[in-house]
Formats: sequence, structure tokens, C-alpha cells
Amino acid sequence: MRRFCQGGERGARLLARPPQPDRKRSCRLQVRRPRQPAARLLANRWDSVVVFTIAAYGPMRPAVLLTRIGGISPKVLNDALRRLECNGLVERRPFPQVPPRVDYALTEAGAALLEPMQAMGAWATRYADAVLDAQERFEARKTSIRPGSVRHVYP
Repeated sequence: MRRFCQGGERGARLLARPPQPDRKRSCRLQVRRPRQPAARLLANRWDSVVVFTIAAYGPMRPAVLLTRIGGISPKVLNDALRRLECNGLVERRPFPQVPPRVDYALTEAGAALLEPMQAMGAWATRYADAVLDAQERFEARKTSIRPGSVRHVYP
């Protein structure tokens, strides 16, 4: 039986699904496009922030993560941690003590993701002005109406 991670508003869940004959084709497509799952890993707003915070300060408890990150609710942090754990980027380490204690640490895959994330951050820093200028030009073009021309409405 194959297991799949599913994210969403209620957090990442591990679902058990029986193999289906028509799913073979979609699985092959995923193998042929390995960049697609990689892009989805950090598509969530908070996932990269959580990975960076754990990388900067080392393994830590969720309450400490909340204070280090700031501006994130406990539910959203919990959802992000579960999603990252489900995708193998973060490891949940429970300790057998009273009161219960859980730490989260980066896995090898999570630590390896830091370099591409830093490269993306460097790109964003270098080209932020160019991207903003292009967006402004696009908006100006979208709203300008020339006499005698047909106005195109973009979604």
C-alpha cells in the first residue's frame, strides 16, 4: 500500500490509499518531472521561514519557534511543521519525560535545501527592483487606453 502526504488548511496528513491501476501513469509523470514536487515543498508561505529558523538556531521546541519567528499563529506553525515532517525536511524528536517535550530538527534533506533557498534569496535581492519595475509597467499597460484601440482585459 502506498502512502501519500497531503497538505492543506488542516495541515499535512498521511493518507493510505490502495494502489489503483490508472494511477500508474500519474506516478510516472511525477518521476519524469522531479522539479514539480520540489517546487511544491516550499510553496507555503511559512515553510521556508521555519526551515531557516531551525537552521539558524538548531533543534528547538514549537513554543521557542513561535517566539523566534514572530507573527505566526500556533496552528499555522503546527501545520507547517507537520507538512515539513511529512516531506522529510524536519524530524520530530519526542522525549520521554513529564511534561512531554518535543523538539524539531532539520533532516539531511532539509539542511541540503538551505543552499538553493539562499541562492533564491540572493536572486530576489539582486532583481527585486527589476521585477517591481516590470510589474508597474505591466499594470500601466493594462490600464492605459489609447484612442481608437481595443482595450484588452487581463484576468
